[in-house]
Amino acid sequence: MDGLFQEHRSNTYISQTLSALRFWICEVEGRAGFQKIWIMPKREQKLPAVLSAEEILRVLGAIRNLKHRAIITLIYSSGLRVSEVAKLQRRDIDPFRKTIHVRQSKGKKDRYTVLSSSAYKVLDQYLKSSHSERYLFPGGEGPHKPIHVRTIQQVFERARRAAGILKPATVHTLRHSFATHLLEEGTDLRYIQELLGHASSKTTEIYTHVSVKDVRRIKSPLDRIIEPDNF
Repeated sequence: MDGLFQEHRSNTYISQTLSALRFWICEVEGRAGFQKIWIMPKREQKLPAVLSAEEILRVLGAIRNLKHRAIITLIYSSGLRVSEVAKLQRRDIDPFRKTIHVRQSKGKKDRYTVLSSSAYKVLDQYLKSSHSERYLFPGGEGPHKPIHVRTIQQVFERARRAAGILKPATVHTLRHSFATHLLEEGTDLRYIQELLGHASSKTTEIYTHVSVKDVRRIKSPLDRIIEPDNF
């Protein structure tokens, strides 16, 4: 196991490796007492990266392609997973009720999430110039197949670099940002859980640790003893 630590493998990776070895030795070879030999490393508790509202605007502003801008805008404004936005169909968009119907997503569950008026303007502009019949965002293989998830990930990565954002953000960071910004604006955690499609409230509660709404209210002791203009 020392080799895995030296390779800077994550604690999750090491735990999975230990579990696999334990299964083989205890269940296949029938040896007893193995489970007491090694102690599982603690699960790492990392907080997700979050982009600020200003950084979100910079990313969107860096995307020139209308189709790609509509995709990234929907992901952030509705808190969608990248696989969800790829599979969206025209019938899933309801501009009158201002909702998006996410069908058979993670856990084989349907849900509704919010359709932003600003996002719909971008989407409507794209649809007027699009010939898609089934999927909102067809891929390069034809109108009856959705865009590849990897393509969307590459679109975001190019936009992130063009926007000059140095944070280790991925396209999934937009979903984290959506939830965190809602929480900072006072939206009840239960509603955020529904919009994200989380089965457990504990999954959604991580955003209470990411939100900086209360942190911004705290004045650093340095600012109490030194005038910023004289520092």
